[in-house]
Amino acid sequence: MKQMVRKIPKHLQKYVVDQQYEKYTPINQAVWRYVMRQNHNFLKDIAHPSYTSGLKASGIAIEKIPNVNEMNEALAPFGWGAANIDGFIPGVVFFDFQAHGILPIASDIRKLENIQYTPAPDIIHEAAGHAPILCEEKFSEYVKLFGEIGSKALATKEEHELFEAVRTYSNLLESGTATQEEIEQAKANFEEKQKAVTELSEAEQISRLYWWTVEYGLIGTIENPKIYGAGLLSSVQEGRNSVTDEVEKIPFDLEKVISTGFDITKPQPQLFVCESFDQLIDAVKEFSKRMAYTVGGTESLEKALRSNRTATYEFSSGLQLTGTLKKIWKDENGEAIYLKTDGPSALAYQREEINGHGKETHQDGFGAPIGKIVSLPADYEKMSDEQLAQYGVEVGKKLSLKYLSGVQIGGVPTNFVRNDGRLLIIQLTDCTVQLGDEMLFEPEWGLYDLVIGEKVTSVFAGAADNEKFYADLEPVEQKPITKREYTPHTPLEKLYGTVRNIRENESVNNIESTLLTIIDTLTTDFPNDWLLRLEILELLSEKNILSDQQKLLRQQLEKIKHVNDEYPVLIDRGLKLI
Repeated sequence: MKQMVRKIPKHLQKYVVDQQYEKYTPINQAVWRYVMRQNHNFLKDIAHPSYTSGLKASGIAIEKIPNVNEMNEALAPFGWGAANIDGFIPGVVFFDFQAHGILPIASDIRKLENIQYTPAPDIIHEAAGHAPILCEEKFSEYVKLFGEIGSKALATKEEHELFEAVRTYSNLLESGTATQEEIEQAKANFEEKQKAVTELSEAEQISRLYWWTVEYGLIGTIENPKIYGAGLLSSVQEGRNSVTDEVEKIPFDLEKVISTGFDITKPQPQLFVCESFDQLIDAVKEFSKRMAYTVGGTESLEKALRSNRTATYEFSSGLQLTGTLKKIWKDENGEAIYLKTDGPSALAYQREEINGHGKETHQDGFGAPIGKIVSLPADYEKMSDEQLAQYGVEVGKKLSLKYLSGVQIGGVPTNFVRNDGRLLIIQLTDCTVQLGDEMLFEPEWGLYDLVIGEKVTSVFAGAADNEKFYADLEPVEQKPITKREYTPHTPLEKLYGTVRNIRENESVNNIESTLLTIIDTLTTDFPNDWLLRLEILELLSEKNILSDQQKLLRQQLEKIKHVNDEYPVLIDRGLKLI
C-alpha cells in the first residue's frame, strides 16, 4: 500500500482505503467466480475484442477476486495504476483519479442477493468492468482525457446533496444489515433531494456523457454492436440484455447523450452506440468548449457560486484564486466587478501556489476586483517597476485606483509580486476598497492583496495547486478502514470455504465423503442456497463422481427456482456452463 500512496496525489488520498483482501469471505469469492464465469463465457463473443485479452493483462482472474496492488503492477505498462476506495466518491473526484492515470476500485463486493446487479460500486464493476478495456490504447486515451476535463466540471449545491443521498441509499441497499425503515427513510431523502435538482449543470451533463460511454457504452453498428461499457461488462443481467431487442439502440450523438438522464438503481432502457473511440474523444473535446474552465466570465462565476464548493478563478494575468465563492458584485449590465470567497483561500500561478499566499495567510476568505483600471493602460501587468512609477504606482507612495465599474482602491504599495515577468499582485497597507457607499475592505483588516487581471478567463472545480491546498489532509495510513461486516466463520461460509478448497487443491483427501457431508448439511439446513449447489455439482460433474448426488442436487435446484423470480435464470445459466 505504501508504494501506491506515493503515486496518489495528496488531495485524492483521503478517498483511499486498504483492500483488506483477507476479509473477503468464501461466499464473496463464489459470487465473483459465478459472475466472471458467466460474463466471460457470454461476453467473449459480444464484447469489444480488447475485453478478453485485457482481463489477463490487467491482473484479473476468473477464479478469484483480484488483489488491487497486483492490478496496479499489471496496469503499469498501459500507463495506469489502481487504488482501493471505499464505495461512492464524487464524480469529479473519480474523474480526477483517472486524469492521473489511476483506476479507483471499490473494495466491497456485491451480496449474493444482488448478484445480477447492484447500484453500489463494487469490485466486480470497478475491476472486471473498467480495467480490461483500459488496455485498449484509444479508449485509454479517451478515459484519461475525460478525467482531465471532467475533474474541472462544476456541480450545483443541490447536486452535491443528491450525491450524498444516493450514496447513503445505495449503500444501505447493499449493506445487508439495514432495517426496512432505514432503507425507506433513505429512499425518501433521495427522492426529496432529486426533486430539488432543477438545473442541468455542466457536471451533470458530463456525468451523463461518462455514463452512456465508459459505463454503458456500445461500439460498432446499431445492427451489430459490441460492449465496452463497464456497467455492461460487470452485470450478468444487463450485459446479456444489452444486445437484445429489449434495449433500444441509439446512434451516439453528443447532444442526445447529455440530454438523457439515468437512474443508477435500475437497468438502462436505452444505450448509445458509437462508431469508434475517436468519436468519443472528439465529443468530450467539443463539450469542453462550453464548460466554465474554457468560457470564464460572469456566467462561469455564477456556476461556481451555485456550486458552493472549492473552485478556482483564473484571471487574465494568469493569477489563480482558489476558494469557495461567497458573493459576486455586478454592474448595471449584470457583469461581475468584484468577488469574495469564504473560508480558507489561496493564490497560485500556473497551478503552483505563490509563496506566502496559502490557506494560512488567507484563512478568512479573499476579495478581488474584476475589470479595467481607468488610470492605467491595458497592458500594465507587463510593465516594469519603473514604468508603473510613471503612472504613480510605486512602493511606499500612496496611490488611488479607480475601476470603470466604480470600485475604488486606495492604499500604500509595499510589494509587487511577479511571475514570468507578469505583475500578479500589488500588496497594499492602509488600504480601503469601496463601491459606492459599501466598504469592501478597511485598513484595520490588515494587508490587502490586490489581484491583477481585467477578466476572469477560467473557472473550474477544485484547487489550482491541489498538493498545497490539501496538504493538511489526513494521511491515508491513518484513515479508518471500511466498516463493512465480514462473517467468514458462519456455518454456510465454512461450507463454501471447504468446497473452494477442494476445487483449488488436487491433494485434498476423502473428497467424496466430504462432499456427501456438505450435501446432507445443505439439504437439512440451507434448502434455498442455489450457488453452493451449483459449485458442488460442477465439481461432481468434472470428477465424474457421485452420480446419485448429482441427480439430487439438480432436483433441489429445480425446487429452488420457485423461491425467487430471479433464481430460474441464475440457476439455468449456471447449469448451462456445467
